[in-house]
Order: sequence, then structure tokens, then C-alpha cells
Amino acid sequence: MTKMADNASSVEIVEGCRLPVLRKNQEHEDEWPLAEILSVKEVSSRKLYYVHYIDFNKRLDEWVTGDRLDMKKLQFPKKEAKTPTKNGLPGSRPSSPEREVRKGLDLNVQSATAPSRGKTLPTPKRKVEAVPLATQVPPATPVPSLPSSTEASQASVFPAVREPNTFKSREDHEPISSLTTNGTARRLIPSQPGRKRKANCGGTDEDSQDSSDGIPSAPRMTGSLVSDRSHDDIVTRMKNIECIELGRHRLKPWYFSPYPQELTALPILYLCEFCLKYLKSLKCLQRHLTKCNLRHPPGNEIYRKGTISFFEIDGRKNKTYSQNLCLLAKCFLDHKTLYYDTDPFLFYVMTEYDSKGFHIVGYFSKEKESTEDYNVACILTLPPYQRRGYGKLLIEFSYELSKVEGKTGTPEKPLSDLGLLSYRSYWSQTILEILMDLKPDNGERPQITINEISEITSVKKEDVISTLQYLNLINYYKGQYILTLSEDIVDGHERAMQKRHLRIDPKCLHFTPKDWSKRGKW
Repeated sequence: MTKMADNASSVEIVEGCRLPVLRKNQEHEDEWPLAEILSVKEVSSRKLYYVHYIDFNKRLDEWVTGDRLDMKKLQFPKKEAKTPTKNGLPGSRPSSPEREVRKGLDLNVQSATAPSRGKTLPTPKRKVEAVPLATQVPPATPVPSLPSSTEASQASVFPAVREPNTFKSREDHEPISSLTTNGTARRLIPSQPGRKRKANCGGTDEDSQDSSDGIPSAPRMTGSLVSDRSHDDIVTRMKNIECIELGRHRLKPWYFSPYPQELTALPILYLCEFCLKYLKSLKCLQRHLTKCNLRHPPGNEIYRKGTISFFEIDGRKNKTYSQNLCLLAKCFLDHKTLYYDTDPFLFYVMTEYDSKGFHIVGYFSKEKESTEDYNVACILTLPPYQRRGYGKLLIEFSYELSKVEGKTGTPEKPLSDLGLLSYRSYWSQTILEILMDLKPDNGERPQITINEISEITSVKKEDVISTLQYLNLINYYKGQYILTLSEDIVDGHERAMQKRHLRIDPKCLHFTPKDWSKRGKW
């Protein structure tokens, strides 16, 4: 049974307790969501409580004072039943209800997703043959489920005029904001006595380990960036950096990042905006800037148009910069695992140029060799540049690289909430742009296959199909799959494209793919 605190004055709040906490919502109105107490500390004889709002993103976690807590609805953590241990002695430990539920969920999710590493298994469907489509299309019956990727790629689809107001365009409801996929770079902090290094999630460890006779093996060319949440503890669940000064911007981190322990107590952590080296004071930063010769990220500039540039950085050749970049990114990306070695990854840093140099706007990383067709492992637009179109520019650039490589690509799964919104928005606009440019052939409705859309855009077939279903465009009519574009969808797409001023110009891209399977490229 959950105990309720009747006498608030005599009750001591401990870690794991749950109770409503006062906060402001997006409309700046007061609300009292349920929250869990993760930590308690005392500053100047005043108690502060670090709370996580249940069913809210961790980036909203914060320290609050006691006057924001509703003590009348305090719930104490449940205690586990006492069970005999190996020594025969009874043992128990308090735990929060959320942790108990999460354990069960994690077991189910891991068993369901571990073998596929994010791939969706196509469901078998009956085979469909293409049938001529009548000039007047009556209201089509929506398909209850998606075709498999194989079947859909064989079936032709027909953009057709529909009655207006049948399907609502979802494009208007998607914010064009920064993006974060789940996953990131590798452990950066030095190993400590008694501290175990996390295993690589989903990646092969054979070629990353040294051989038994002491001779180092070949550099590892693949690796997953999706973190294993089973290793979470109370330390990594809490933000540890108060504020970061990066150039002319001050950033408030969203999540934990494993910067050195002695820097976490500072009110401001200073970073050199060109080499991303972290320093403990403004004086140290000023002294560093007199010696730092960088005015742009290390590596090769492979794209420049106007003030926007992209730099390609090899995680092996520029290890220190790559590790510093991952530390900074971890402040704003939650589901990611950090490792020492960044060797298997390439980093593409987007910058904005002015008279003082090339200032970092965002970046994405990708595996040098991906067995899962991933063209992005981790992607981020820094908070000062969010909601300005830079997120879609990063995504568009990743697919332009895939086009040059002659491959289709997809971001590493699973995506975060903001990442999913941004990718859905990009996929929708890209696919609708192609469909609306199709011209009638000999007076008949234009035809295009899923395979052709995938080849033109370099978007993986599974992502094309999921986007068509998300927009409610794909329907089953007279033995074949057709696409129907309503006036609402067309109008919504045109409005969205008018707001999208930043685009990648393929003519400004100077990029030659490398064959990373050859040792000489390393």
C-alpha cells in the first residue's frame, strides 16, 4: 500500500518519494504534475529538491524549493518484499514505483527489439497487380495496415485528386525545430577504479578488441550509438552542469554529461567555440584563446554557400575535438552512450561564418561503415539555432551525402521525440515535392513506384512507406495501391515550402566517398 502523508510538518522527504509539484506550462499557467524526488540537498540552511516530472521529458527536470511541493499528497516509495540472499540473510531496498515498472518494460522492449536493431519486420500481405485507374476516383477505402516493403515497391502508386477536407495535413502541426536522434558518441572520461566500461550496444566487438597475444587488431569500423538504459543510475539521471558559455552564447544543458567531476560545481563552464576545449574560468579561456590557432573545426570543408559551411571530421584523426564535441552534445541528447574511441565515426559540423571565424551551429555523426544503412548516428542543432530551419538543413545534407555515395539511408533508431518530428517533417516535404512535380503521361494519371521515390530521394523504402501512411496518402483501390493528394495537403505543403528558405545546393558540395573497408583509408 502507498502511504499518504497526513502531517506534512513531521514528514521528511526522501529520494523516491512522489508528490505534485508546482510548475508553469507553455501558456505560463500554474499546474501540479506528479513528480519523483531524485535528490535532496541543503544550500544556506535551505532544502532543495531535484524533481523529475512523471511522463515529461527529462530536460524539464529541475531543482525546486519546498514551497512548490504539495505535501498533502506525498507518496512514499514502496519497499520490496524481504527475500533471502545468498548468505541466508533477509535483504530489502526501497525503490520507486516508476523504477519497478521500467524494469518490466525494459525487459520486454529489449527482448522485442534487440535482434532487429531497430528494423521493422514487414508483415506478409497478398500480392497486388497494377490495374488501370479510372478517370474519376471515388472515395478510396483506407488500407487497415501497411504493405510490406517488398510488395509496396512493386506496386505502382498514382497521385490523384481527392475531395477536399478528407485528410488534414499534419505538416502545419509539426514544429521545424532542432533534432536529436537517440544515440551518440563514445565514452570520453578516463576510466576510474571500480568503474566498468559500458558494452557497445548492438555493435560487433570482435574487431575492436585486442588480440590475445597483445598485438592490436584492426581499427573498429562500425558501432552503434544507442545507449543501454539498464545502466542508468541516480547520478546520470540528473543534470550536472549549470551553464555553458560557448562564444557569445550561454547554454542551459538539458541532460547529464560526463565532464570531469571538479567542473560540475562551477556556476559556468567555459568552452572554446573553435576547438571545444573546456575550461574552468574566464581567465583560463582568455589565456587559451591567445594560444588556440583554430578559427574553424578541424578537418576538410566540403560545402560552402553564403555563410553556411560543412566540415568533415574523422573521429580517428581528430580524436580530441570529436570527444569534446560528444561531451557538448551529451548535454542536449539523452539516449546516447559515450565511449573513448570515436574512430568508427565521421562528424559533419555545420558552421556559420562571420569576421571572427566559423561558429558551430550543429552537427551529425555517421558510421564509416554501417551494416544497417544508417546515414546518421547522432544529430543535433544547438539550442541558440533551433527553430530556424537548420535542423532540416542538417537532415537534407545527410541525404545529399547518401546520393553521392549511391545509397539509400536512414537515421539510427530509435529517434527521440524532437528527432522524429523533424525527420517526419523532412520526409513529408521531400516526398510531396516529388509527387507534385509529376507530369501526366499521354493524358493518363502519372505513375511512380516506391522504389523510384527511394532512389530519387535516397530515403529508405521503409521510411517512404511509413511517411505515406502517416500522411494518409496510400490507399487500396481496385486491386492496387494508389496515392491521393487532397487540396488540404497540397495547400499545407506549399505553405511549409514558402517558409523553408535554407536549402542545400548540390553544386556547392565537394565530397568524394571513401571505401572504409580498406585498411589504407584509416
